[in-house]
Amino acid sequence: MRFQSGFAARAERVAMETRAIERPSGVQQVLAPAGWSDVRIEAWLDWVEAEGFATPLSGDWLNGGVDAWAERLAETGLTEGVFDRAEAAAFVEELSGAFRLGLAAPAASGPAAVGVVDLNDPGAAARLKAHAGRRAAARLGAQAADALAEALAGVADAVDRCEGPRGDCGDPSRNPALGRAAALARRCGASDADILRAIDGERPAMALEPMVEGAPLVALADRTQIAAGAPEALLAGEAALDGGLIVAFDPRDAETATAQTARALIDLGAVLALDGDMATDLADLTRLLTVALDLQSSQPGPIALGLDGLLDALAASDDRMDQAQTLAGLVAATAGQTSAELASLRGPCLDWEDPETPRRHSAIGLFVEDAEARLRLGLGRVAAIDVFQTADGEIGRRLHPALASAISAAGGDVEAAERWTFGRRTLVEAPGIDHTALRALGFTDIELAAIETALGWAEDFDTVFAAPVLDPGFIRDVLGVEDGDGLLLTLLGVSEEAETAAARWVFGHGDLRDWPEAPASVAALLADPAAAAADLRRAVESFSDMPDIAIEPMDWRTTSTQAARLLSQGALDGRRVLRLSRAAPPAGPLLSLPSLDTARPELGRPEPVREAPRSAPTERVVERVVERERARRKLPDRRKGYIQKAAVGGHKVYIHTGEYEDGELGEIFIDMHKEGAAFRSLMNNFAIAISIGLQYGVPLDEFVDAFVFTRFEPAGRVTGNDSIKSATSILDYIFRELGVSYLDRHELANAETEAQNPDDLGDGKPDAHTAVPAARFISKGFARGSAPDNLVVLPFGKKGEPEARAATNSEAVACPACGDFSLQQRGAAWVCDTCGAAPALQGGDQG
Repeated sequence: MRFQSGFAARAERVAMETRAIERPSGVQQVLAPAGWSDVRIEAWLDWVEAEGFATPLSGDWLNGGVDAWAERLAETGLTEGVFDRAEAAAFVEELSGAFRLGLAAPAASGPAAVGVVDLNDPGAAARLKAHAGRRAAARLGAQAADALAEALAGVADAVDRCEGPRGDCGDPSRNPALGRAAALARRCGASDADILRAIDGERPAMALEPMVEGAPLVALADRTQIAAGAPEALLAGEAALDGGLIVAFDPRDAETATAQTARALIDLGAVLALDGDMATDLADLTRLLTVALDLQSSQPGPIALGLDGLLDALAASDDRMDQAQTLAGLVAATAGQTSAELASLRGPCLDWEDPETPRRHSAIGLFVEDAEARLRLGLGRVAAIDVFQTADGEIGRRLHPALASAISAAGGDVEAAERWTFGRRTLVEAPGIDHTALRALGFTDIELAAIETALGWAEDFDTVFAAPVLDPGFIRDVLGVEDGDGLLLTLLGVSEEAETAAARWVFGHGDLRDWPEAPASVAALLADPAAAAADLRRAVESFSDMPDIAIEPMDWRTTSTQAARLLSQGALDGRRVLRLSRAAPPAGPLLSLPSLDTARPELGRPEPVREAPRSAPTERVVERVVERERARRKLPDRRKGYIQKAAVGGHKVYIHTGEYEDGELGEIFIDMHKEGAAFRSLMNNFAIAISIGLQYGVPLDEFVDAFVFTRFEPAGRVTGNDSIKSATSILDYIFRELGVSYLDRHELANAETEAQNPDDLGDGKPDAHTAVPAARFISKGFARGSAPDNLVVLPFGKKGEPEARAATNSEAVACPACGDFSLQQRGAAWVCDTCGAAPALQGGDQG
């Protein structure tokens, strides 16, 4: 058999480059066409490994796997007399060249379905239910395993994040986060033993493979009964909801669906892009692939040459249906002729009905359903938006090239179509919400600039009109709302209609369904490209010996009754086979469920409780706890507070506090006098951390309880503070001061009774009460002169101290040791009544 397609010569002109592709065993350097995406190359490498060429064979393209596969087929053909040496070499070069040009790709071989069940059989219902149950169990089991593994990992994380004794961190009654995680794991199906192992640090090592959907089952039905809505239609509708059932109306179609079939996929768009006659190139490619598929098996059987890219090749044509049928007829005729030639060389198929014109293959199909093969050809789903990889490896979006060419051929504006699909990415002149409307709400040029920048990458307004795009202080102080209370535009009173209109202007419509500028000749194509592609597939089905078993999506909430109606309609329309499946549900939560706190501190199973006698219903007041994400409460720019100077163990400490309007502590600063830079920086950053915690709502009590009685140097006597006279550390002093000043925790004060240094002798008797000027407590600068200078604080309601008895001896003088005027002569010596010192006074009478 001769091959003169010229694919090898044209493949030499394809630009090649070495790419770094990440594989399970590591990163591989792979030679591949420069225009291929990483995903496409990975799909080819997966196929090469599946064919038994896991180890790179050479530095040739795709690690030499494609050439090795073609050479293996050529050896088979050479052994069985299909080729001579020259023809075998030409076969290898042409097949490799066709793959390098992206014209075709091998697909998975095997039966499309696992068996046939006749709906008129009494046991059909049980078999269909068992088949649907196995598929549902596989799907739900994979979901449950994922959820269980995640829940057990959450249990281990709750223990790892805990700071404290190991026993407390591993106790659900003492670690609330662990209690919630353990309750969730139990609801996901984990046993208490699994939860306890996760608490001990054992993480689930579930190497879950992606769920592979099982092959469907073929149901042979009577067209008249299904069209009439007989009970068999409802039975088939129940089993067809998840795509696991193919309803066939002809025994031959049912038989071909379960036959062992060799498959390959042809990209008609790539064939059309070649610099040559498309009909000739397509015929040469069909002949080449027919031989390749036949050489994969020693036994004759069906083959399938899937025609993909029909819409890509024919979107710009006015007579798409006629051209599609012409191409399908060419492929079917060429494959049949090649099959007859192979029958004379390798033997005919015994199942072929016409013995006068024997064929090697009992059936030649024109449809292939293989997602991996589509990846190897770089084909995506048919939609208005096409995802592609740029030259620098970035992922981008564009209008589907086939639709763009159709719009251009019909005289439409491609740029207008792109604006309608992807939006303008700006609020300038936007309907509903524009810059003028935002300025009226309080937005300034700074916020508008941040919004315009974010519109370039965001996909919705919820991301743009929120922190961190907008400053939380601006949202709270200017707009008057708290970030996280809800959707900002809704809180500002923007109507849903205005927001929707602006969102479509900015982010686009996502498709061309309602594009007002669509040319009339391509309006239906632009409105639903997937339906147009399905129409082309149905147009070529009559040229295929095997039916099209592509899935027809239904709404994700379709019921079995609705599916039965669709089957009945398909039977009335004369469809050869029908395969239905629910579409994937929308992403995200679909139910708004009440919050139920089902966490229990203990992990043991609860004991059964006897039901108490029912009494008359009584009125109850139910409190609903509404939790929301903690937001930071920032301090006002001009704030009040105080500065406390003291010395701990001889080391000076300055505490600066900042307060909210209601007097609640919001920040502290700590300054150490004449200390090293590292220690001072450490204390400053510690104070910042405490301040941030206070502003996020951490109670001051928690910090006080955590840091009082901490012990490290400097420690000891405290001077300069009228409430605290000794401390075990700097932190002990700081949080004693804050506890006394802001929490009224006077048990932390130790001015007299709780001195913690052994040589503390007290401070003597307090001075008599005198009028204290208000300026001592009120900052004149903070009040900006509003506090008069003649205000004083009067000690009302306090009993006076009892008058001291007059000294019987001489008048007291100042003590040189403590400075108090309590040094009196006691006999022949002078003794201080305050500190007990007995100095020898210079020039004094010493007796």
